Amino acid sequence: MKLKSVIAALGLLFAFAVTTALAAERWEQLPDPAPMPAAVKSGTAPVNGIQMYYAVYGSGPPVLLIHGGLGYSDVWGGQVADLSKDHMVIVADSRGHGRSTRNANPFSYDLMSSDYLALLDYLKIDKTALVGWSDGGIIGIDIAIHHPERLTKVFAQAANTKIDGVKPDVLQNKTFAGYIEKAGEVYRKISPTPGEYDAFVEQISGMWASEPNWTDDDLKKIKTPIAIVLGDHDEAITREHTDYMAKTIPGAKLVILDNASHFAMLQDPAGYNKAVRDFIDR
Repeated sequence: MKLKSVIAALGLLFAFAVTTALAAERWEQLPDPAPMPAAVKSGTAPVNGIQMYYAVYGSGPPVLLIHGGLGYSDVWGGQVADLSKDHMVIVADSRGHGRSTRNANPFSYDLMSSDYLALLDYLKIDKTALVGWSDGGIIGIDIAIHHPERLTKVFAQAANTKIDGVKPDVLQNKTFAGYIEKAGEVYRKISPTPGEYDAFVEQISGMWASEPNWTDDDLKKIKTPIAIVLGDHDEAITREHTDYMAKTIPGAKLVILDNASHFAMLQDPAGYNKAVRDFIDR
């Protein structure tokens, strides 16, 4: 009788767990990235005193995908599989992230932009479209301000141009907290310095405390065609700040992704890919 009771209780717990999982909205979920396809080439490039991991897929007009803070390039698995059908897709791990090294230089968006420009030089790519998520979107905006000759278009998702564009309670959000936990697990598996995650986070947090901080005049300099993109349930970036960016940057296109959050590329790969293609391929 006791065994039957235990089995019944376990069954109820399982049913509850399944029901809870099914009840989660798509924008609350944090799926694992799709597997990356086979690369045309990959390796590390010596840029600005670090070794930067990169990979190249497919052929055609180039598009550079830049991941967000604490992340790594494999987050783009669902996008690389689609875009590499008719594009040369370049991904990389930003300095200190994933398989790339870091040094004692303070993190800044200018420095990280310089890393990616040096990588493009290393790969002999003069000009590219850029798809950036979060910190990657900020890097895209930085390059559009300072080095527009290197870009054809920028798709900047979940980016901010001032620190007050970030929601003050973002770290209390369970989905965002889950992302930070997963990022730490990945770092400890693939980083050249697997025991230094806390030191890395502390180092990059210095940048986040004061950057970005561009003026309206800075944004008005942007001439590169740019899409300012936000999931309608983004946990980190306010809609008000996103609207401000789209209104301030000349000719910017505002794109709101339905039923998606900061992690839209994972939650809705097909919808995300369509939004990217609708912008960079037209």
